[in-house]
Amino acid sequence: MAHSKFLTIAAAALVTFTISAAPVLAQSTQSSSTWSQDDTVRIIQDVQKKIGGLTDYAVFDWITFGIHGKTLVLNGYASRPTLKDEAGRAVKGIPGIASVENNIEVLPNSPNDDRVRAAVYNRIYTAPSLRRYNANQGSLGRAIGPGAGIALAAGGVTASPPLGYHAIHIIVKNGNVILYGVVSNQSDAAIAGMQANSAPGAFGITNNIVVEGAPAKSK
Repeated sequence: MAHSKFLTIAAAALVTFTISAAPVLAQSTQSSSTWSQDDTVRIIQDVQKKIGGLTDYAVFDWITFGIHGKTLVLNGYASRPTLKDEAGRAVKGIPGIASVENNIEVLPNSPNDDRVRAAVYNRIYTAPSLRRYNANQGSLGRAIGPGAGIALAAGGVTASPPLGYHAIHIIVKNGNVILYGVVSNQSDAAIAGMQANSAPGAFGITNNIVVEGAPAKSK
């Protein structure tokens, strides 16, 4: 699974923090009075697997969810409209969920934002201390493979994002960058923010990366 390592970290947090805090993918989750604790944990794990297993969910997207009564609320950002729709369909049939409120924000279709995504990706994932958070272990060109230069020049990185495990997700909206994800120490989180801040074309950086074991920051 593309996000297997990331989801393993999240799953460990869910057992402890599902009801009282907001770990990684589970945001502001509340237990339903009609569900047992076991049912609540099962539903959260099922949602996590469904979202993490989406083939279109990649480094330039970030999805969180909450449970209110028997309604599942999806939040976050999708770089492509198809991902929002796919996420909603994926979780709709999970037993115990009566309805899905899909609040995922579809990001603008912007060649300039594509260039910023590419620049931030390269700055973060070519940093020596951060390469281990990337299955591709290097630049965007290496991640996409042959023809990457043409794709990037044409603003195609959103349509063809690098696949595989990425602990740090990069959200770009109108040149503004938000970083999400989980790293193993505060130093790495700070380095990621500094690297993103040095990327050409990025107007502002919001660093929402958390250290493993700490509560996630909300959208």
